[in-house]
Amino acid sequence: VQLQASGGGLVQAGGSLRISCAASGRTLTVDSMGWFRQAPGKEREFVAAISRSGSKYYADSVKGRFTISRDTAKNTVYLQMDSLKPEDTAVYSCAASLHNIIYVHPERYRYWGQGTQVTVSS
Repeated sequence: VQLQASGGGLVQAGGSLRISCAASGRTLTVDSMGWFRQAPGKEREFVAAISRSGSKYYADSVKGRFTISRDTAKNTVYLQMDSLKPEDTAVYSCAASLHNIIYVHPERYRYWGQGTQVTVSS
């Protein structure tokens, strides 16, 4: 399974951005997919995840501002980010798991895509 993230960029605080993660290869084996982010000098942290059945889970820091969604037919997961803050600045990476369980720990994910940079200016 290969994951390709896209859609990052520069946005002002309070603005919105949508990033995407397209899966290819043996996508039928993939169940839950998640987004993680890593800011300079900080550890990678969980952002949001969605299962194939549609269950969702968000980190407290983004709850109410970010929305994760999934287009199963296109094998693509989206992260709509609204009311962005400078502290949301990070490299955002998508990950895929073979299990119908939403994990918040990165080591539970089998496949990873390259990151896409999101920068929020104040």
